[in-house]
Amino acid sequence: MTKLLTQSEVRRRLKGMEGWQLRGKFIRKTFEFKTFMAGIRFIGDIAKIAEEQEHHPDIHVRYTSITLQIQTHSEGGVTEWDVDLARAIEKYLHQDPMKMRSRSP
Repeated sequence: MTKLLTQSEVRRRLKGMEGWQLRGKFIRKTFEFKTFMAGIRFIGDIAKIAEEQEHHPDIHVRYTSITLQIQTHSEGGVTEWDVDLARAIEKYLHQDPMKMRSRSP
């Protein structure tokens, strides 16, 4: 079992991770793409990262906006595992920042 993080622990861990926010019992970030298909390709790339981490985000698609929400479902909130997945996603994004622009909802 993984320990739930407090709200202040989550916020502290998200510092420096642009666009990631604590929303209820999830951390989330919305990404904007120039085209629908660019967003779909992004989902495929994120799916590979999620499989490697053995941890999977909730993915919401609205045309060219993709929102990722992450929580440890078995714990009912945010754990270090969730922050680690968000960091892995950010690492991927920084490898090729021209793939998209992101925004907070």
